[in-house]
Amino acid sequence: MNFKTNGVCSKEIKFEVDGNKVTNVQFVGGCSGNTQGVSRLVEGMDVNEAITRLEGIKCGFRPSSCPDQLSQALREYQKNVD
Repeated sequence: MNFKTNGVCSKEIKFEVDGNKVTNVQFVGGCSGNTQGVSRLVEGMDVNEAITRLEGIKCGFRPSSCPDQLSQALREYQKNVD
């Protein structure tokens, strides 16, 4: 799935879900080290667990963050699958 981000440095998040596990997460843009770290940490994680852990994280004064945007992307994925 490709998800266009809003209000953060990254422009897009690409990911796949295999058997309710998050795989192949790639952020387009953003802080390279941080987005690579998030991608590796959620690799193989259950979709619901990833949402719970990432949702609501803020980046400085911004109301969202790249991890929070990933949680929103995963929620959107769930809506489209159900």
